[in-house]
Amino acid sequence: MDARNATTLPQAPAPPRPAQAPPGRVEVAHTGGESYSITVRDHTLTADQPVRDGGTDRGPTPTELFVASLASCVAYYAGRFLSRHGAARDGLRVTADFGLAADRPARVAAVRLRVAAPGLPAERRPAFLAVISRCTVHNTLHQPPEVVVELTGADA
Repeated sequence: MDARNATTLPQAPAPPRPAQAPPGRVEVAHTGGESYSITVRDHTLTADQPVRDGGTDRGPTPTELFVASLASCVAYYAGRFLSRHGAARDGLRVTADFGLAADRPARVAAVRLRVAAPGLPAERRPAFLAVISRCTVHNTLHQPPEVVVELTGADA
């Protein structure tokens, strides 16, 4: 068939794209007393309060989980840095000490992270500190996300 006699067939519409799942989802459900079950992907965690605060101490408090999130993010970035630069992760440890604000609103007022990285060569320390100080959780604290709280359900 030559180009003069060619007919243009209508283009079929593009198939619909599958709906994207939310980039992150955490679900929390009350399990009794001051205890909550936290589901993240296929993992389940427990948050609770110490006995002195009315809980059963079956897990860390939400505030402790918050600080643990920061410390574990720093540890992850530290480990990746060490691996990229051929240093061992043996002995890598992050310790987080934190204090609560004395005034309102209730919040974490300060966090001190101490990172032990025995395999880190001295000449890599400045770059290492720069990288671990910019983990995702730390960046989020410096540039807080918009947080929207909504009521859902039939009686909301």
